[in-house]
Amino acid sequence: MAGKELNATAAALLGLLHDGSMTGGQLMSEATRRLGPFWTMTRSQVYRELPALAEVGYVRVGKPGPRASVPYTISASGKRAFAKWINGESGIGQLRDPVALRTAFAGHMTPSALSEMYKSAMEYHTEALADVRARAKELASDDAGAATAMDFAIGYHKAALSWLRARQK
Repeated sequence: MAGKELNATAAALLGLLHDGSMTGGQLMSEATRRLGPFWTMTRSQVYRELPALAEVGYVRVGKPGPRASVPYTISASGKRAFAKWINGESGIGQLRDPVALRTAFAGHMTPSALSEMYKSAMEYHTEALADVRARAKELASDDAGAATAMDFAIGYHKAALSWLRARQK
């Protein structure tokens, strides 16, 4: 990682560590709470990135606690690497939606499978929209940036629902 740009997962972990030391499990929980509706991170990604961040000096490794949980703290060089990443070019996101992909090949689906897929997607996006709205409200008082980022997830689920409703007519 030294001399290379941070990948998005490593950068997100450094961003979360700005709030204080956290274990891998705590980082996963916080990532799910603050980023989950628009950015996914797996446990394996977190536990792969933390030692790599420590190796290049971007985080300091604390003493193991209960159940061998290890706290990580962002270092000064980690803060500089994060600042470089956050202020650099963001790149372009890529949408990967399994329902849209299957819709591209809908001519090969049975009408009942297509209808069921749309029904399931409607249920998912309806529940997800309610969840994201609640998270945004919860975050509004203590993390305006994370709450604002939830607007993306809200817009995504609204757009998906609008698109799905048009398919159901």
